[in-house]
Amino acid sequence: MQAYIAISYNKRKQLQPELDAIKEVLKQYSIIPFVFVDNYNFDAKQEKEMMQSAFAEIDKCDLLIAEVSDKAIGIGIEVGYAKAKKIVVIYLRHRTAEHSTTVSGTSDHTVIYADTNDLHKQLNEILKLFITLLT
Repeated sequence: MQAYIAISYNKRKQLQPELDAIKEVLKQYSIIPFVFVDNYNFDAKQEKEMMQSAFAEIDKCDLLIAEVSDKAIGIGIEVGYAKAKKIVVIYLRHRTAEHSTTVSGTSDHTVIYADTNDLHKQLNEILKLFITLLT
């Protein structure tokens, strides 16, 4: 199993602790994390290639985790594409971050966390349920 992790390119470094917590929980369930912004680099004129690559990677995944503590249009597009493909979407954001109505409204599960320990705990509960439903 594989999880596509949609995360803000601009805030990627600041969100490292959250990303580490997400990856740790995924590992417990033998789910391989895929972070698009860590695997691809595009220049401004490669927007079509970028989105085609993102969609191809989402197609390989069983779920999409959208960390939207920093809202980004690209994350919303990735979420919409995953939902159209009937891929489970999990919405994550820090409790002090601005709410994303579009991503939240599209998601199957929501995690609004206080810190990385809280993120770990809540995501673990969702994935436990997700794995149970698959077996």
